[in-house]
Amino acid sequence: VDSSDLLKEAKKIGYVGVEYLPNELWNEAIDTGLSITNFRGHDPLEMGFNHLENHNFLESEVSKNLELSGKNKIPFLTVFSGDRLGIDESIGLANTVIGLKRLVPLAEELGVTLVLELLNSKIDHPDHQCDRTSWAAAVCEIINSPNLKILFDIYHVQVMEGNIIQSILSNLDHIAHIHTAGVPGRKDIDDSQELNFAAITQAVIDGGYQGLIGHEFLPKGNPVDALKVAYQICNV
Repeated sequence: VDSSDLLKEAKKIGYVGVEYLPNELWNEAIDTGLSITNFRGHDPLEMGFNHLENHNFLESEVSKNLELSGKNKIPFLTVFSGDRLGIDESIGLANTVIGLKRLVPLAEELGVTLVLELLNSKIDHPDHQCDRTSWAAAVCEIINSPNLKILFDIYHVQVMEGNIIQSILSNLDHIAHIHTAGVPGRKDIDDSQELNFAAITQAVIDGGYQGLIGHEFLPKGNPVDALKVAYQICNV
C-alpha cells in the first residue's frame, strides 16, 4: 500500500490524525482530512537532553521544529533524554530538566506541548536513559509546565516494567499522548500478544484520559487490515 492510499484508508476507517509523517506528505494528509499530530523534535534520539554538551544543538533544532509545529497547528513535538553513556541517573535527570527548561517558554508561547517519550533499554534502545515512567514523571514534576508532558509508549513500558493500566492512571496528569504496539515483537495489537488493548483503552478513558492514542506497531501483513483491527479494539 503506498502512502497516499494508506492515508485515504486511514481516514475511511475513522482515524483523525497521523504522526511522524515526512514533511512532504503533510499537505496530502491534511487534504485527506487527517491532522498532523506529532513529529520528532530532534535527531538522533540517542543524542538527548541528559548531556549538557548537547543543549545548544538541541535548543536550535527543537526551537525550529517548535516554530514549524506552531505554524502548522501540530499539538505535540517529541523529545528524548538520549543514551546514558555512563552518566548517573540523577545527573542525567537534572541535565534533562536544565535543557528542556530552555525550550518550555517557547512551547508555551506557541501552544505546542513537548512530549518526552519513554523508550525501552532492554531490546530496542540499549542504554536509553528515559526508560522508566518514574524518571519521565520526575522531569515533568520539576519543570511543572502544561507544555511538557510524557509520551507514554505502551510497548516500551510493558517491556521495561509492565503494570500498564496502573502506571497510566497514576501518572495521568503528566501524560499527553499514548502509543501502542504489541508485545512481544512490536507487531499488531491483536489477540496474538500479551496485552489486552481493549481493556487498557477502556480503563484509561474511564480514568479520565482525553488525549489521542497513536498506533506505532509494525504490521505483520496488510497495514490497512491491521489499522482496521487496531481501530476496532481501541474505539471504546
